Amino acid sequence: MSTLFRDVRVFDGAEILDAASVLVENGRIALVAPPGADVLAPSDAVVVEEPDATLLPGLIDCHVHAEPGALREAITFGVTTVLDMMCPPELHREQRATARRDLGMADVLSAGIGATAPGGHPSQLVESVDWLDEFPTLSTPGEAADFVARRMAEGSQYLKIFAGRLTPGDGRPCLDTDTVAALVEAARTNGVLSIAHAVDQAAARAAVAAGVDGLAHLFVDEKPEPPFIDEIVSAGVFVVPTLTMLESLCGRPSGAELARDPRITPFLSASAKARLESVLGENPELDLSHAREAVAMLAAAGGTLLAGTDAIAHGTAHGASLHRELELLVECGMSPRQALAAATSAPAGRFGLSDRGHVRGGLQADLVLVRGNPAEDITRTRDLIGVWRRGQRVERRRQPAIVDREG
Repeated sequence: MSTLFRDVRVFDGAEILDAASVLVENGRIALVAPPGADVLAPSDAVVVEEPDATLLPGLIDCHVHAEPGALREAITFGVTTVLDMMCPPELHREQRATARRDLGMADVLSAGIGATAPGGHPSQLVESVDWLDEFPTLSTPGEAADFVARRMAEGSQYLKIFAGRLTPGDGRPCLDTDTVAALVEAARTNGVLSIAHAVDQAAARAAVAAGVDGLAHLFVDEKPEPPFIDEIVSAGVFVVPTLTMLESLCGRPSGAELARDPRITPFLSASAKARLESVLGENPELDLSHAREAVAMLAAAGGTLLAGTDAIAHGTAHGASLHRELELLVECGMSPRQALAAATSAPAGRFGLSDRGHVRGGLQADLVLVRGNPAEDITRTRDLIGVWRRGQRVERRRQPAIVDREG
């Protein structure tokens, strides 16, 4: 089947093209034609004409934990690819295989099991959900090569390193800097990226000094230091701020506001709504403004910022929360166009996803059509008209109405 998007505004991953036409054939983008071009639709083509709509590359959430059902939730809100930052290897292999043949769910890549010290974060979470029969950890640099080799054998596409604690005040043990550096080197030897968990500035600084490719969070314990921001940028380290999760960690219930958005609410399951309406806790010693300031400084300095949510943390939901993350990035000083790139072309480039992230001839037809112009108003990404994965339109299922019985 073919699809022709006729005379539509296009965000191609970098620039806005007005009144372009995009032809999709056999799951790929066959042609992106300029305004005024006479594009002949194949006889079997579905022609999509939507006044004042914008066609985007499928969105990429750069930090999730993809429990069962997550990939269908994600694609409902236009997220066609998720980058999982820790899940059981067996679950990841099953999800990845299913997503190859079932286009009604997002594609997924995963770190599999992250590297941490014995008893370190997230040991307490793994034990509470009974994820694994055995949770592999390491204590010394000499164990790093074998640890990474085992993750690659299990099917991981990159390495997650827990270089810091759950919160800055958490007393659990952490990997030492030499072990983090050995893990980074082992990842590099295996040709994969290394991404470090750190929510305090000291842990983030140590991870960058060890040579990690990316930071999975920003810090909320102290004001960002300009020399460290410069170090991140000069080292080419990408940053996934996860501001949606950090809002929740700092006790801000912004997820509840998202759950009330009429563009979001009809497609939320009861469990997703409940998760959005919760928070990770009250942590008065933490200050979200530090992370927001760091985003502003990184954006101004030309750093690479990628959009990610840390769904399924309390206060987040798969798919829906990425739209809040984009809004927060813009509030911190990124332009709407930069924020869109942070969820499309930028992660595709950094994670080697050369077949997606742009609206360009020859690429996989993972596409999202929204009303209005999100390059001017980023919240327009919430106003979805349709989602396509590999050229096939995804059925966005409305959920049964959730009755609020309070009062």
